Amino acid sequence: MPIDFNQQIIDEFLANDGRVGGPFEDARLLLLTTTGARSGARHTTPVGYLPDGDRMLIIGSAGGSPRHPAWYHNLLADPVVTVETGAFTFQARAAVLEGAERDAMFARAVEADPGWAEYQAKTTRVIPVVALTPIDDGPGEDGPGGPASLGEMLRKVHESFRTELVIIRKEIAASGPVLGAQLRVNCLTMCQNLTVHHGHEDNGMFPALDRSNPELAPALARLREEHEVVARLLDDLKAVLAADAPEPAVLAGEVERLTTELLAHLDYEEEQLLPILNKFTF
Repeated sequence: MPIDFNQQIIDEFLANDGRVGGPFEDARLLLLTTTGARSGARHTTPVGYLPDGDRMLIIGSAGGSPRHPAWYHNLLADPVVTVETGAFTFQARAAVLEGAERDAMFARAVEADPGWAEYQAKTTRVIPVVALTPIDDGPGEDGPGGPASLGEMLRKVHESFRTELVIIRKEIAASGPVLGAQLRVNCLTMCQNLTVHHGHEDNGMFPALDRSNPELAPALARLREEHEVVARLLDDLKAVLAADAPEPAVLAGEVERLTTELLAHLDYEEEQLLPILNKFTF
């Protein structure tokens, strides 16, 4: 991938909360910053990823090139990398998957997108699969070069959920009669992330706003009630995903129920809280 094209993608990514157009539109993309194995310089590369619970998986396909991508050699030398998702910036530790685990994760990727198999068929090297695991407490809703205010931070997090819902709905529509393993993981990872985010709000941000802005009490009470509704919808979605052979049509219905409720909730929360949170700058 030419450097100028990479930079174009990076600039668009940074300007649009992690969203880009062209060939990567509605794709899961992150910015991976590694330390040069020889130069020691920092290098940033846009890379597609697969959700995997608490970690993210990236694949060193290099389009089926006979050589591993430069970022792969860099993280072998220094596995501590920086990851940017559009909402989060955090350090992660990269681990190259080996043996049966690598094969299982690559097979899961191929099931979701046969293009990975086409890349493998073009080269004699074994295309590596790398797991990125957040260091310490994991992604924070800020970071170097991040949002200027608490309101902007919240908006970016909300946009990440809106974007993920768009991607998942498209994946379900294209899944056919059998639900793939990676799509199941994508849905479960979104459920986990949303539960964690609402937990942070219920236990941190909302009590702080209760103390500093008592006039927000009615809005915060409604938001807490909506969290409970979303939690029940997440439980319903997870119950469908727990079945041995979930029907994509049933899954689509649950995702649509969640989407309708969640988007309305996010819109209301931004309407009520952003004017206050935008006053808290970094």
